[in-house]
Amino acid sequence: MTTDFLVGQIRKKESFLCIGLDTDLDKVPKHLLQEEDPIFAFNKAIIDATHHLCVAYKPNTAFYEAYGIKGWQALEKTIHYLNSNYPEIFTIADAKRGDIGNTSTRYAKAFFEDLGFDSVTIAPYMGRDSVEPFLAFKDKHTILLALTSNKGAFDFQTKKLEGKELYKQVLEISKTYENSENLMYVVGATKATFLTEIRNIIPNSFLLVPGVGAQGGSLVEVCKYGMSDNVGLLVNSSRGIIYASDQENFAQASAEKAKELQQQMSLELKKR
Repeated sequence: MTTDFLVGQIRKKESFLCIGLDTDLDKVPKHLLQEEDPIFAFNKAIIDATHHLCVAYKPNTAFYEAYGIKGWQALEKTIHYLNSNYPEIFTIADAKRGDIGNTSTRYAKAFFEDLGFDSVTIAPYMGRDSVEPFLAFKDKHTILLALTSNKGAFDFQTKKLEGKELYKQVLEISKTYENSENLMYVVGATKATFLTEIRNIIPNSFLLVPGVGAQGGSLVEVCKYGMSDNVGLLVNSSRGIIYASDQENFAQASAEKAKELQQQMSLELKKR
């Protein structure tokens, strides 16, 4: 999955929507609990109903790891189903990994080679030698946490060190990493006004933007400050789409919510 191919899919679908598959058995429709693998059954239905409206899916691995081996198997089946049936879709393992040297290489192999994800989210706190092992994989993408959408982001990310905010230093230093052209960055939609300064540092990099919808982020604001010449945005919505209904019509309801966002994105693309 190259960046050029991703941009082509965005243009074709008039969408830069990423759907978060944060599947919680306490929230899925009750009739699915009778399935042999309710997590996969839920994911498959959502994917089949929405794949034409989005360009990416992002399973948060915590929602699978919480169920032990059965959860991990459901994740494996989900990514295999996506890669086999919808290979044009960009896949993101929202795992927030990050460790030094050979450990990072093993994490990268797990997500890129064994599972077959196109990208993985990484915490940059441990620095260069925790990130570059992920960047060594051809046509795979490493998505660094830069400025996140949670309230606690202000605890560290915006603190100044030698006169410059920490998240800006993460952006600037990461550009010096080997194979940095394969970097993307997480920037929360609730921090949309920061995007102008972020774009001054990384004008063309793709940004994964969570926080639109349930967390109150504005799509219009994100596009106004964050869209680049190559679009450069993957805007994620999770709960607002996948839990649109807890009835048997849940997949159709999720498609309707995804369609609403896709239509808004189409308008934003046409503006530019």
